[in-house]
Amino acid sequence: MPLPKYHSVYLVLKERLRDGVYDERVPGELELMEEFAVSRATVRKALENLALEGLIERSAGRGTRRLPPAGAASRSVPPATKMTGLLDNLITASLDTTVKVVEHDYVAATEPVADMLQIPPRSQVLRAVRVRSTKAGPVSCITTWVPREFAGNLGRRQLGRKAMLVLIEESGVEIGRARQSISARQADATVAGLLGMPLGSALLSVNRLVYDVNDRPVLWLQGLYCPDRYEYEMELSRVGDIDAKVWVSKDFNAYMR
Repeated sequence: MPLPKYHSVYLVLKERLRDGVYDERVPGELELMEEFAVSRATVRKALENLALEGLIERSAGRGTRRLPPAGAASRSVPPATKMTGLLDNLITASLDTTVKVVEHDYVAATEPVADMLQIPPRSQVLRAVRVRSTKAGPVSCITTWVPREFAGNLGRRQLGRKAMLVLIEESGVEIGRARQSISARQADATVAGLLGMPLGSALLSVNRLVYDVNDRPVLWLQGLYCPDRYEYEMELSRVGDIDAKVWVSKDFNAYMR
């Protein structure tokens, strides 16, 4: 299901405002109607949402102007949760965010879950669903599966207070590495309701498998992130022989707004 037209316009304009495309003056309704090939009502709704977020100011006779971000900060250090390094990222993501534990149950591992965690099918795993939010609203919906042997310290109350990896490490498990993939998907009815967005909205999808130092999978995570509140930035280096140089990741930052 496609995004509503007003929401698509809103997302594009919000990104431009964030990136400083508009110095101060924001194009008027007629210009935006022509650019996006949409109606005046669609443009107005997009601008109204931006105004409600304090990103622009609209006034008769003066048009629309960009407002400086609250607690103005440079683009390189946004007013957000900044996390450097993969495992540090996973642990410190909770510093400036809050968590609501939506589901917390021991279930029989399905075949895909068992394959990922390298355990027999139908083994008991802790399945938890959490919504992480900043002051601006929900950022992500995270579903995790943890084998029972590693889940003893992961009570519902504890998961609402601390990052899951912190709790796992506090139980004596030493985290070694993680493998992660990123793609895109649309919000289904459940996720759309949890994140407060329209059905079918575009989401950043993150799959992450975390291992201990003995290379045993201890956590499988599927995260869905609001693209207008989460940014993933990587630094790449060129390595290899002169005839076969390739780009490899050196470091990354993730920002939650």
